[in-house]
Amino acid sequence: MVNAPVITGTLIKDLQQRMVAEARRLGFVSVGFASAEDDPVRAQRLRNWLEAGHHGAMGWMEDRADVRQGPRSMWPEAQSVIALGMSYAPDVDPLALEDQPEKARISVYARGRDYHDVVKKALKALARWLVAEAKKAGLEEPQLKVFVDTAPVMEKPLGEASGIGWQGKHSNLVSTDHGSWLFLGAMYTTVPFAPDAAHENRCGSCSACHDACPTDAFPEPYIVDARRCISYLTIEHKGPIPEEFRKPMGNRIYGCDDCLAVCPWNKFAQTAARHKSFTSRAELDEPDLADFLTLDDAGFRTLFSGSPIKRIGRDRFVRNCLIAAGNSQAAALVEPVKALCADSDPVVAEAAQWALAELTAAT
Repeated sequence: MVNAPVITGTLIKDLQQRMVAEARRLGFVSVGFASAEDDPVRAQRLRNWLEAGHHGAMGWMEDRADVRQGPRSMWPEAQSVIALGMSYAPDVDPLALEDQPEKARISVYARGRDYHDVVKKALKALARWLVAEAKKAGLEEPQLKVFVDTAPVMEKPLGEASGIGWQGKHSNLVSTDHGSWLFLGAMYTTVPFAPDAAHENRCGSCSACHDACPTDAFPEPYIVDARRCISYLTIEHKGPIPEEFRKPMGNRIYGCDDCLAVCPWNKFAQTAARHKSFTSRAELDEPDLADFLTLDDAGFRTLFSGSPIKRIGRDRFVRNCLIAAGNSQAAALVEPVKALCADSDPVVAEAAQWALAELTAAT
């Protein structure tokens, strides 16, 4: 019996080049390769972040910290990591509704289709392509795993190691071509691809992202304290919004783009590069708060079908809208807010009572 040839030399180089082309055909605008070896520096940074409690109530980050610290910690057989990015560059100013308190501000990443589904589908297609191409060449069948955000994988540090960008002072990946607007995916594989050079940090002395943060969520450059971050508070946090953050939330009801939107590198981002699935839904660009305050569970699920917003549920979403309503000083919102003061969810009811008191004081 003749053994299949080992994937080496020119076969590896050819496969790698063609894989980049295939990834771009599937909608990825950024593709980079890195070694799957664990990086002790990145692992220590993760431990420090967790020990400081910056993860808040995201216990799942602490529970699987041992495998999150690097690719080999999760999968010892991994040889390479392919880091990939899809653009969701907005064609509107993410800060445009800042001075329109009766409107609801939704993070631009959540105005189109759920990126988990879109990126995962493309990653699976790329994985099938890699297996098929290896088979055609008579090579050993590669093993692989694909990830999009929901697994214990540090996509942003791996993106930096693979050269597709660097982790900015706001902790998110920044690209010279696509700014701060990239959805990230990763593939671990047993194929020993040649690694690309890690991307150099190009933040320099800029502090625009930190200066823009409405809740001072950055204790130092490159570190975010989730407990103070509006994205965490409106999406991950399940209880009442702490009172100290209610006014700074303004009219942000799902996520916050402020630190990303002010990044100077965004001037190079082109909406032409945006994946078609992430085109903003018109009804989510400038929505009226009043329309969201009357949502029941069925209406919420229907409205946000196929959207990442759906995952937080009606109660958490309406809680956020009530905080925005309380900040609006809009007399027209008094009645829909009052109707929620006896909501069956105690967190919603408490937020409604707070909002009503704020609106009453304002009028």
